[in-house]
Amino acid sequence: MCRLFGFRSIIQSQVHRSLVHAENALAVQSRKHSDGWGVAYYIAGNPHVIKSVVAAIEDQIFKHVSGVVASQTVVAHLRKATVGDVNTLNAHPFQFGRWIFAHNGEIARYALVRDRLRTEVTPDLRRFILGDTDSEVAFYLFLTLLSQRADLHDPNIPFDTVAEALAETAARIREVADLPQDDLHSKLTFILTDGRLMLGLRSRMPLRFSTWKSRCRDRGFCPHLSPECEAPSHTGRVNHFLLASEELQGNNVWIELPEDSLIGVDDQMHLRFGTLHGAAFSPALPPEP
Repeated sequence: MCRLFGFRSIIQSQVHRSLVHAENALAVQSRKHSDGWGVAYYIAGNPHVIKSVVAAIEDQIFKHVSGVVASQTVVAHLRKATVGDVNTLNAHPFQFGRWIFAHNGEIARYALVRDRLRTEVTPDLRRFILGDTDSEVAFYLFLTLLSQRADLHDPNIPFDTVAEALAETAARIREVADLPQDDLHSKLTFILTDGRLMLGLRSRMPLRFSTWKSRCRDRGFCPHLSPECEAPSHTGRVNHFLLASEELQGNNVWIELPEDSLIGVDDQMHLRFGTLHGAAFSPALPPEP
């Protein structure tokens, strides 16, 4: 399957080590996930997306982009194709307006349920589906469900509204595609952001998060160093938030997200966690290390 990475911080930071230099950085993982890559980052609140069908470890563009990107919000994806051809249109992450979305997994029985799921995407959004992956359809289904709750172009949609739409997306796909009696289950692990909020949903594919480090490498000169940087937050507010399919080497303390749960940060960098019950998102305390 694919590999996911998400980063949100109170300050602009480079993620070069996570993408290229760590022992199991995304570039290294692309040896097994070689069907393309994509990196999305925000400048002045506007998303920029760069994609390629070349394996990241072999692609000088990936190394160059990873080395120069400094942003408060970054999403990266390595693709191992299961549905759809290997081409740029099918590479993640996907973008609509400010929204960026990446998926690890696949929709069960997609060839049989594809048309039904596409018809659930509102026509004015459906015309923007350019590739042939199940992941892009899942993204536009999310946008459809979010549009029923809020204006998609509103820059201040509340976290809970987005979380509810994302939970309903997973529930609706399962309702249409899964056959529990045949043990056919959709794998729906997502990362989603609009540049200020970031959310990760885990469903049948692993996802981990980190909000603090055992020791910050920049502690000697970072003006934003706080107790939350090197220990679990006692206030609920964090300085950085990372999501990844697997732990990345370094000083970050990683926690595995439980099955059927959602975690994220709001526009004030407050950590938000909840469990999924069908189409509902129920807030709860986040897991501890």
